[in-house]
Amino acid sequence: MDWFTAPDYWLTRLVFQRALAVVYLVAFLTAALQFRALIGRRGMLPVPRFVSRVPFKRAPSLFQLHYSDRFFALCAWAGCAVSAGLLAGLDSLLPLWGGMLLWLVPWALYLSIVNVGQTWYSFGWESLLLEVGFLAVFLGNDEVAPPLVVLFLLRWILFRVEFGAGLIKMRGDECWRRLTCLEHHHETQPMPGPLSWFFHRLPRPLHKAEAAANHVTQLVVPFALFTPQPVATAAAALMIVTQLWLVLSGNFSWLNWITIVLALSAVRFPSDAPAVPDAPPWFVVVVSAVCAVLVALSVRPVRNMLSRRQVMNRSFDPLHLVNTYGAFGSVSRVRYEVVVEGTADTAPRPDSGWREYEFRGKPGDPRRWPRQFAPYHLRLDWLMWFAALSPAYAESWFGTFVERLLEGDRDTLRLLRRSPFPPDDPPRYVRARLFRYRFTTWRELRETGACWERTYVREFLPPTRLAKPVHRP
Repeated sequence: MDWFTAPDYWLTRLVFQRALAVVYLVAFLTAALQFRALIGRRGMLPVPRFVSRVPFKRAPSLFQLHYSDRFFALCAWAGCAVSAGLLAGLDSLLPLWGGMLLWLVPWALYLSIVNVGQTWYSFGWESLLLEVGFLAVFLGNDEVAPPLVVLFLLRWILFRVEFGAGLIKMRGDECWRRLTCLEHHHETQPMPGPLSWFFHRLPRPLHKAEAAANHVTQLVVPFALFTPQPVATAAAALMIVTQLWLVLSGNFSWLNWITIVLALSAVRFPSDAPAVPDAPPWFVVVVSAVCAVLVALSVRPVRNMLSRRQVMNRSFDPLHLVNTYGAFGSVSRVRYEVVVEGTADTAPRPDSGWREYEFRGKPGDPRRWPRQFAPYHLRLDWLMWFAALSPAYAESWFGTFVERLLEGDRDTLRLLRRSPFPPDDPPRYVRARLFRYRFTTWRELRETGACWERTYVREFLPPTRLAKPVHRP
């Protein structure tokens, strides 16, 4: 069945699958290490409370059938184990149907997590991993050459990711049309990285060149994905270079990495294809049927892309099979940060001994240089950025977060870089204040050693205590 498979892409499939397994591994590791404080039984947005009001058909998940923190941990660590097995090539040691079922396991497990993750899992890269992961089930293993239609649909996803992101920018903030957005973005992005300060301090002409190159890569280059080789490979390579530039400039979870993985599926690596038998008829039927369904489901994302009211990062079905994407349709001009502090004083006053909680990734101490965390995703830090934009983004979880700090909850404290209070001696009061942050200049950096300069703006949360204070020995 020469029409059905693309033998020359067997090495492309191998590279794509192993790279996707790495992203899966990071995603499950992130879930396993953070879920208790975020969505665990005593988390800020508990899964049991969510599934009690959301039916299975709206959010299909194993945790709709049963939930306990132990069961969630088992699923997350099982996802890590299966991902590691796929990275090691375990699917190639199984028969074709067995390899497909093995790839289906991490997709089903991660779907279960995303569908109960609520606001902590509301980002586009979650749906993107699921959409790509579902297609990976039907790529086959060493027993069959890669199906051509699946490779085409992977390019179709990449096209929607890039072109959709380009359209949302052109329709959104005027600074994208004026090529000035990147004069602010490196400073105001959700979580700057170790090189973001230097990116921000690039000359303005280079910022304009960055923005122009972004438009070309997202609005022009994607069409070349559907041209013959080697043009498609060149287009994918250009996208990979652009994504690596973004990796260097900030922490965007695994958004850039999963996009790179997608781009790898369009690269034709030079190699001699091994001899494999024709695809079995059942495989042809299953793959063709699934791909036909996915093409039909693509209608709504296409309508969204063509609409003047285009939305970003929305799933059109509960299985996240086909979704719409986009990022930074608008860019903040000013950076705000919520600084959380506690005191052991019995009566809080402005001059009390307020001590600051330090987060792992989000800016805090002006002298602390940003770290690189992506592709690992610090979910609390990201939501704190949204909270600084508007308290409405934090309405559902921030109060519980403060409550857990007042209780000295160990799972919550593990999300932080440092707590000024030990778990067995929590603060009596916690408050939050809003500050404006900006990157220092070259001169300020040399004189003070601080990469940030911050200015108090207003109170975010007044001093708060537990209704029943924690007993102190």
